[in-house]
Amino acid sequence: MRKFLLTILGILLITLISAQKKDQVLTLMFYNVENLFDTENHPEKQDGEFTPESEKAWDMEKYQKKLDDIASVIKEVNKAELPEIVGLCEVENLKVLEDLIQTRDLKRGNYGIVHHESQDIRGIDCALLYNMEEFRVISSEAIPVTFPFDSALTTRDILYVEGKTRNNETLHFFVNHWSSRRGGQKESEPKRLYCAITLRKAVDLLMNREPEAKIIIMGDFNDEPTNRSVYEMLLANNKRKNTRERELYNLMYDAHNIRNEGSYNFRGNWNMLDQIIVSRSVLTDRKGLHAGYEDGRILKAEFMLYHDENKQQYVPGRTYGGSEYYGGISDHLPVYVSLVKDK
Repeated sequence: MRKFLLTILGILLITLISAQKKDQVLTLMFYNVENLFDTENHPEKQDGEFTPESEKAWDMEKYQKKLDDIASVIKEVNKAELPEIVGLCEVENLKVLEDLIQTRDLKRGNYGIVHHESQDIRGIDCALLYNMEEFRVISSEAIPVTFPFDSALTTRDILYVEGKTRNNETLHFFVNHWSSRRGGQKESEPKRLYCAITLRKAVDLLMNREPEAKIIIMGDFNDEPTNRSVYEMLLANNKRKNTRERELYNLMYDAHNIRNEGSYNFRGNWNMLDQIIVSRSVLTDRKGLHAGYEDGRILKAEFMLYHDENKQQYVPGRTYGGSEYYGGISDHLPVYVSLVKDK
């Protein structure tokens, strides 16, 4: 009897310690999953290239492999518990997200989904997965981006999610996928400037209501930390001291500009297109969940890469090159950060 009671006591103690650890760490990641489409042709979307009848011959076997591979990447960020918050872009619809969280590696993550259909003509959206035991969604909204210089142009909405953690802290997430550099970086820049303006307005409105709001901005910005859209319009930088009102801090700034790292490889050069940006309260609140200035990370595991013989380096293994199937996971690497709470 005594041995039985000691065993039960031990199990309860382990459970308590595990719960305390969960309260003290919250891992957040963002991943551009490169065209996560199902195999169906949806008439209202330009998704015909991802069907069995297309040149790509996108079928259930390839689709399931991509789901399993993405799940493996998410698991790699935090093998012990899985990330509590996962921001995604280039997902086609709710169905692919439901299929993703049912994969073998993610089932135990107990993930809920926040997703809104956006106005993107290809049907690729942003989404947020969250561990329902660790985060409770209060509200969400799709923030549309418009371009005054061309009202016919459409792009991905910015996904906003407000919620509370297990220890009752409120966090605000903005998940982004800004307009691409198609046509050239300079020629396409005005579109990203308006993406930045739209996001900055939303951040300012939030800070008007809640000056010390804990804000986490994540996404594929298709611009680097030093480009005008991010640095000037969004006011995100690497200054340890807040020199201008409401400046944001870019956790990926130094990784790229000092350590020459990147999340996307273009013609042999590393670009930091995927970033995590936070409000200053995320860095300075020592009583609640917080991050350090150097805590932004890029996941670059061997199984996600292939060797580019021309450039003599390992780069993200993409799924397709044109209509040729390569079988890689994504042409982007994920970025992540762990918020911690001091004991």
